[in-house]
Amino acid sequence: MRKERRIFRDQRVLLCIVIVVLSAVVGIINPRFVRLNNIVAILQQISVLGVLTMAMSMLLISGGIDLSIGNMMTLSGVVVATLLMRGTSLPVAALAGVGVSTLCGLLNGFIIAKSRTMPLIITLGTGQMFNGISLLIAGGSFLQFQNKLDFLRTIKLFDFLPLMVIFMLAIVLLMYVLLNKTRFGRRIVAIGGNERNAYLSGIKVDLYKILTYGISGAIVSIAGLIFAARLNAITANAGAGYELDALVAAVVGGVTFEGGRGTVLGAFLGCLLIGIISNALDILGVDAYVKIVITGAIIVGAVVLSNIEKLRRRA
Repeated sequence: MRKERRIFRDQRVLLCIVIVVLSAVVGIINPRFVRLNNIVAILQQISVLGVLTMAMSMLLISGGIDLSIGNMMTLSGVVVATLLMRGTSLPVAALAGVGVSTLCGLLNGFIIAKSRTMPLIITLGTGQMFNGISLLIAGGSFLQFQNKLDFLRTIKLFDFLPLMVIFMLAIVLLMYVLLNKTRFGRRIVAIGGNERNAYLSGIKVDLYKILTYGISGAIVSIAGLIFAARLNAITANAGAGYELDALVAAVVGGVTFEGGRGTVLGAFLGCLLIGIISNALDILGVDAYVKIVITGAIIVGAVVLSNIEKLRRRA
């Protein structure tokens, strides 16, 4: 009995139940919702957010946060588009985008680790910096990707699963292995759980913080490439708001602001739930303004439910 109670208190189990029930209800109302092509469409829609959620989740679990990832993703995309428009080959342009985004992440990590300043404030500031650099490069205009990233959308595994979805799932798997099967992952979880104890146990806290933000930056650049494949164009403000969506998806998935708690699977399920809600409201023809209200209410409810166990422990 106690084991069953523990299972149903698991955020991942609750999210799976919510996803199945919601999908069943909407599918009964409109069978088009549960068709394979719509399920694939949902996965495509969350592909950018899914990758960003992985980056945000890793940082939250390590005790950090990064509100610059939306602008970081845009800067990476702007660099890639600019190089492609100048005739640079795709591999070189993509590597440049990854490099720029990784350097941005390392910069965030270095400042946060060495200044002992709140990550929230630092990344808000650096996010403005990254946005300003994007504006300087793009000049306020649309930048084209010359259709060179279309293969991420058009090439399909088993003739139905786009390559961009495969990329997202690969990042989820990579993050699972990193956090659960490596020494690096165990150490950043320890830092997030109790930074002082981690330091006293011999962990180089500053180094791991910097590396965590650097890895996050590299992951964000992958989101930038997927974003480019979907739209084939980018502006300097294209990534605005994505950081908050990623934060919400991670928290809905059971990752906490306290650090040291949360799972990759939970974060992905949180992202999937948000995508399903958005798609379901579109399928049902809900007014755009009502959709915003309903989505917000469901997110608030999910976050409150995710904290019930924590409130019980404090009681």
